[in-house]
Amino acid sequence: MDREPDVDLRQLRAFLAVADELHFGRAAGRLRIAQPALSQQIRRTERELGVDLFVRTSRSVALTPAGRVLQGRARSLLQQARRDLDETVRVGRGEAGRLDVGFVVSALPLGPIERVQVFRERYPLVRVELTEGYSSTLLARIVRGELDLAIVRDPDPDPAVRFLPFRSERFVAAVPRGHRLAGRASIRGPELLDDPFVFFPAEAGSVATERNLAPVVSGARRPVVVQEATTWATVLHLVGAGLGVTLAPESATLAAPDSVVLLPLEADEHRSELVWAARAGDDREILRNFVAATEPATESATE
Repeated sequence: MDREPDVDLRQLRAFLAVADELHFGRAAGRLRIAQPALSQQIRRTERELGVDLFVRTSRSVALTPAGRVLQGRARSLLQQARRDLDETVRVGRGEAGRLDVGFVVSALPLGPIERVQVFRERYPLVRVELTEGYSSTLLARIVRGELDLAIVRDPDPDPAVRFLPFRSERFVAAVPRGHRLAGRASIRGPELLDDPFVFFPAEAGSVATERNLAPVVSGARRPVVVQEATTWATVLHLVGAGLGVTLAPESATLAAPDSVVLLPLEADEHRSELVWAARAGDDREILRNFVAATEPATESATE
C-alpha cells in the first residue's frame, strides 16, 4: 500500500461489532445504527485497507485471515485510545500530569508543604516535585519553564511572571542578646538606624531590600549594611554572633538561635509579601487546582 490508510475509531468499533457478532443485523443493533449504514462503514474500511475483512454469503458472515488479525488489533487499539483519551481529559481538568513547585525556605512555617499533601490526596494522579531556592533563582526558573509554580518573597515586578497572593506578615527586629535594646518588650524601627546591619546582597531584589529596611529608614537616613548573607538562617546566626542587627519577616525568625533576641516593631505597617509565582499566560487547570488547595493558608496574618 502506497499511502497510509485512513481508518478512524468509529470504523474500528463498527468492524469489531461485526467481527464479534458475525451478523450484520445484530452488530447494527449493538451499535444502534441502521444495517445499511454499518455495511457502508465496513466496505469503506476494506477499501482503505485494500483487503477483505469478511467473507459474506447469503447465510453467513466469516472473518478472513486479515479480519482475524484486525480483530485482535482493533480491540487493543480501542482500549489504548480510551486510556489515552481519559488521560487527556484528566490532564485538561488538572487531575493528572506533573507539577514542579518551588519555595523559599522562610515560607515553610506558614504551611505550604502541608497543603501539598492536601493537593496530592485530592489529585493522586498528579506528580508534584518540590524544589527549594532563593526568590530570584526560583523566578528565573519560572521564566525558563523549569518550574510551574513557586512561593517567593517580595519579588521584583516581571512582565513574564504573574503573582497570586499567599501570605502577608509583619517584620520583627533581631538583635544580639547583649544588645542595648534586648531587654525591651518592643522597639521603634528607627532606633536601630545607627546599628550595623546584617542583610541580603542587593542582588536579592530591590523590592525585598526596600521593603525589609523600610521600617528603619528615617527621612534620608538609611541603615548601613556591613555584612551580607544569602539565607535568613545565616543572617540570624551572624546577628547572634554580634556582627550587627537585622529586620526579618516573622516566619523567617522561628528558628533563630538562642543568641538572638526578637523584638516586635511598634506602630509599623510594613509587611513582607509571600506570593505564588507562575509564568504569565499560564492558566492551566492544574495550576488553578493547586493554588485552590492552598486557599486555607492564604489569609493574611492577623494583628
